[in-house]
Amino acid sequence: MAESRKVIFIVLDGLGDRPCEKLEWQTPLEAAFTPNLNHLAKEGICGMCSPLEFAVAPESGPAHFELFGYSPFEKFYPGRGIIEALGTGIKLKENDIAFRVNFATLKKGKIVDRRAGRIKNVKPFEKDLSMELRGVKFILKAGTEHRAALILRGSNLSHKLSDSDPRKINKPPKEVRALDKEAEFTAEILNEYIEKACKILSNHRINKIRRKKNLPEANCILLRGAGKFKKVESFKKRYGLRACCIAGAGLYKGFGKFIGMDLINVKGATGSKDTSIKAKFIAAKRALRKYDFVWVHIKGTDLYGHDGDCIGKKKFIEKVDEALGILTDVKALKVITGDHSTPCSLKEHSGDDVPILFHGVGVRRDKVSSFGERECANGGLQRIRGKDIIQEILNLIGKQRIIE
Repeated sequence: MAESRKVIFIVLDGLGDRPCEKLEWQTPLEAAFTPNLNHLAKEGICGMCSPLEFAVAPESGPAHFELFGYSPFEKFYPGRGIIEALGTGIKLKENDIAFRVNFATLKKGKIVDRRAGRIKNVKPFEKDLSMELRGVKFILKAGTEHRAALILRGSNLSHKLSDSDPRKINKPPKEVRALDKEAEFTAEILNEYIEKACKILSNHRINKIRRKKNLPEANCILLRGAGKFKKVESFKKRYGLRACCIAGAGLYKGFGKFIGMDLINVKGATGSKDTSIKAKFIAAKRALRKYDFVWVHIKGTDLYGHDGDCIGKKKFIEKVDEALGILTDVKALKVITGDHSTPCSLKEHSGDDVPILFHGVGVRRDKVSSFGERECANGGLQRIRGKDIIQEILNLIGKQRIIE
């Protein structure tokens, strides 16, 4: 494949936003100084993307399945827990059940911090929270910061389970419920495990240290996104493209692994606000020598949105733009968008469309002069659905589907 027919797909997690008073009613993207993004927008074609469905606020997992053409996501999606588990590096077995885990802070029976002060590392809890109960193995694997995956391995287990995460602070954790009769044993043993795990955490040496330092304790685990492991058609088989994934956070590594992408480990790629964007883009440029399709995921934009920090989000976007200069001379189709909007005013995902641009040889140009929500709304792509992005990529690199 010619170099100009290669693809760099950059996903800025939670990129979209709403006008912010602190930014004189601009979004963080609109307010940011982004000469490189603006240059790509001027020389390419832009629009707005509904990652899942119009006005629907997606979680990152389902959104990525749609963005990569595994649509409808319900057909392929194994559950958030499975993707998180794969991202930790564990090798899953058929019929393993997995949950996404948040380490949280519990006080007087209520959750006061769903991320335990964004604790930097939960790996010290792995060994103590991995155990066997009534013939079921519980394996805890640390993810990024406060995140982890919990794997259940045994016989007669079901993933038809409710979450224990209330999704809001000042509420007690929920009891895991069976969603059908076959899941009753799994729910029972899981609630037993959660109770035991929280008792271990309350007396754990890490929390004793955090208590002395007046830091939020990681004394509770919140579970969501139960899933059952299964295999799907690989990205290479589906589209005929050798693909790799460059990401820091476990969910995105896990998704890349789930669809058969090679994972490129990059020093300094933390999956957090301090991630080395430059290192990711340098690795992406190098990866194009071997791969046809290079996916780069950047998490920081989403984190600032969840924190309600529009100034921080604006500055982070500016860091992305500065690093983007590394890819300026790369002769490849460049696609830049987000997986959803995370408005700072909401501190959570919304159903607002996200900006998207395509830049490269053969791309039709529109009249958009800068990369932002309002400008892109006037772009030549108009509104595009997440599931259509991969088809447009294939079209632009000469691998379009032909109907006779």
